[in-house]
Amino acid sequence: MKQFSIIAFILLAGYACSFKSDQPNILFIMADDHCDRAIGVYGGRLATLNPTPNLDKLANEGMVFENVFCTNSICTPSRATILTGQYSHTNKVYDLYNGLPGEQHYLLKEMQTAGYATAVVGKWHLRHSPQFADYFAVIAGQGRYMNPVIHVSEGGQKRKIRFDSTLEKEINVIDTEGHSSDVLTNISLDWLENRRNKTKPFFLMHHFKAPHDMFVYADRYQNYLDNVEIPEPDNLYDQPGGRFGSVATRGENDELVNIIGSTISPQSDKRNLANHYRSKIQALLGNKTLTNKELTRYTYQLYLKEYLRCVKGIDDNLQRILDYLHENDLMENTIIMYTSDQGMFLGEHDFIDKRWMYEESIRMPLIVHYPKLIEAGSRNDWLINNTDYAPTLLELAGIQIPDYMQGKSFVGSLKGAKEPDDWRTATYYRYWMHMAHGHNNPAHFGIRTKKYKLIFFYGVDYTDVHNKIKIEDKEGNRYRKSTPAAWEFYDLEKDPGEMINQYSNPEFANIITELKEELFKTKKEIGDADDEFPRIQAIISKNM
Repeated sequence: MKQFSIIAFILLAGYACSFKSDQPNILFIMADDHCDRAIGVYGGRLATLNPTPNLDKLANEGMVFENVFCTNSICTPSRATILTGQYSHTNKVYDLYNGLPGEQHYLLKEMQTAGYATAVVGKWHLRHSPQFADYFAVIAGQGRYMNPVIHVSEGGQKRKIRFDSTLEKEINVIDTEGHSSDVLTNISLDWLENRRNKTKPFFLMHHFKAPHDMFVYADRYQNYLDNVEIPEPDNLYDQPGGRFGSVATRGENDELVNIIGSTISPQSDKRNLANHYRSKIQALLGNKTLTNKELTRYTYQLYLKEYLRCVKGIDDNLQRILDYLHENDLMENTIIMYTSDQGMFLGEHDFIDKRWMYEESIRMPLIVHYPKLIEAGSRNDWLINNTDYAPTLLELAGIQIPDYMQGKSFVGSLKGAKEPDDWRTATYYRYWMHMAHGHNNPAHFGIRTKKYKLIFFYGVDYTDVHNKIKIEDKEGNRYRKSTPAAWEFYDLEKDPGEMINQYSNPEFANIITELKEELFKTKKEIGDADDEFPRIQAIISKNM
């Protein structure tokens, strides 16, 4: 009996030592496609509409990050990067159809191992169920806005659920009623109050589905912004002919302009919102005949109002979570990080969606609140990307950052430290998919510094599956064999809207040479050498 007591004491002592009494709680909140222009504190063209008063208040009590970028602007890869701290070529989640196996849910694993009560609620989109989560309640696949079916770790009934056009499987689910933003917040609040182990610090990943298209908002927002004129981007209607883009994105003699990208304006040969909203606009205007420009203008107004109504639902539900933290004396010791999985085009260059390496697509909002560490009202301009999220969260939790993570911790920035001399001077980006899902974006990679951006469009799919001239899957998605290869270079200080491709301007020749060297040095350092893709290597060599 005495021997048993000694062993039990040792085990309990070891168990207790694995936790730190001063470990903070961590609340990681991520929206889907919530761009910085739709957050008031960022001061973009939509700020005058006051779209996010609750988030702005949180930001003004914490730190706003101004130079944060994703490394692959599409939902599944970005989420995989956040969980692994790795670039897409390392974690092997290149596109929407590469799931992230459970053993690679590293951020959750490290947090759980360190003694955190872990939970994931909301959009997941990684095909494999969350692992190393004490509790999860996630939307299966993209899911729906209203009455979402939720895949749960506890309870539920086993049903076959369609995740996407390539995957169906049996999982435990519950049916819910209401708008997803409300439903998911209810679930997170229930976990915080009733389900978590309150003897441990918590790590909660709360992921909104909103404001991913196609937008559906709660009925109570029907009249929000109803009689408001939404400010338009300067480049909604007109792009300077032959100056924006390149042969890779416009084609020889602009032959690809009506194929590449997806737009707000009406187009006969590519995906556009004008066709989606046409009947609604005609009903509102009594079948009035409209010019293409007028149709674009009305489409933009509907698109933005639906988007911002979804954003309003996020902001209101964020406040519900903050109210709970305040009421339960948890605010002081809880790190709150708010972000989005990528940016979103809201009519700039007449574009919708994301995927591109242009600013509106790759720029991620990031707001961090932690009164113990952060000076209220502070802002930061370090170059950060989403490989850095996991290392930073781990350091904040007092957990050693594993060597397999490729990102860097930016905890120093939260403390107000000077940017380190060895901090990155450029952030790497790569969109692996090619001409997919009707959005028709060519595959490309590049780097962005604080002043410049260099992009190489290599224009082929990395797989052999999509290399035929045309393939249609069950959803009608089209893949084309290849598009022209070309470089684009933008001076972000003089041309923040990226309207003029300066790649052929001799004034920038030396800078472009230096950026190419840095680009390929970065590719080598992070291990993205295209050794598995000789066809891509050949295109790069030919276009150096």
